[in-house]
Amino acid sequence: MTANEIAGAFQSLQQEIIEGLELAEGGKKFHFDHWERPEGGGGRSAVLSQGAILEKGGVNFSAVEGPLHPNVAKSLGVEAHHFFATGVSIVLHPHNPLVPIIHMNVRYFETEGGMYWFGGGIDLTPHYIKEEQAVFFHGKLKETCDRFDPHFYPRFKAWADDYFYIKHREETRGIGGIFFDRLNEKETGYTKSHLQEFVFAVGRTFLPIYTHFMKELASLPFTEAQKQWQLIRRGRYVEFNLVYDRGTRFGLDTGGRIESILMSLPALASWEYNHIPSPNSEEAKTLSLLRKGIDWISE
Repeated sequence: MTANEIAGAFQSLQQEIIEGLELAEGGKKFHFDHWERPEGGGGRSAVLSQGAILEKGGVNFSAVEGPLHPNVAKSLGVEAHHFFATGVSIVLHPHNPLVPIIHMNVRYFETEGGMYWFGGGIDLTPHYIKEEQAVFFHGKLKETCDRFDPHFYPRFKAWADDYFYIKHREETRGIGGIFFDRLNEKETGYTKSHLQEFVFAVGRTFLPIYTHFMKELASLPFTEAQKQWQLIRRGRYVEFNLVYDRGTRFGLDTGGRIESILMSLPALASWEYNHIPSPNSEEAKTLSLLRKGIDWISE
């Protein structure tokens, strides 16, 4: 596929996911916002607010191009002056604290001269970690990865553990998932078409995973204390996205659309001073599991 064809396929993926989420929501519709980037390209942001299950959700598509900022070129280790980037980015924040936050991003990047790579991943951030949910989530990701390379899941799972890590808190953002970046023929030994198929397979893994959680968990009762814990965990999510997330930095450094860049932030979050959960509580258990290297599938 050409770069424009890849962008078209990402746009179709965005629409497929939007329609699936609207169906799971019981008919609540996304609001669409078409935008253009002065330097070149644009996108379509789709945001759902105050649905039956989702308090705030975004499914964004973009295809942008133009001059590459020198600082970005330096960080990427390229000398090119023109780039093209396209992809789909999703973050969903539910009402019910027993339903996890989910994030997915799949993307393609190329520069003048033919340099290209794919990147992306899916990670899950439960407010309350339940082992059976983690097993289901990681099992589905492994199934997708194994179709393309048996080494992909363990490699990209470890990459996610390292990437989705809040250093100043010494805790992972959630239970991880998979994360990969700068995949091309030189880096992997696979053809561009094989990597492209893998990235779109990851993208299509998203909807059945999250609609499963919506169906199974959204109607469960919860307490006000659990709702307050959700707001605190959302605060940690915000900290990661604003301090460490590469996509946020890339968007800001390339003059991206600020509303789309900050779409990942929840409508409400909380920061309590020195909040320490009660010993042996579900909240304390969740904190104990926010660490790297857990083998969720075999444990």
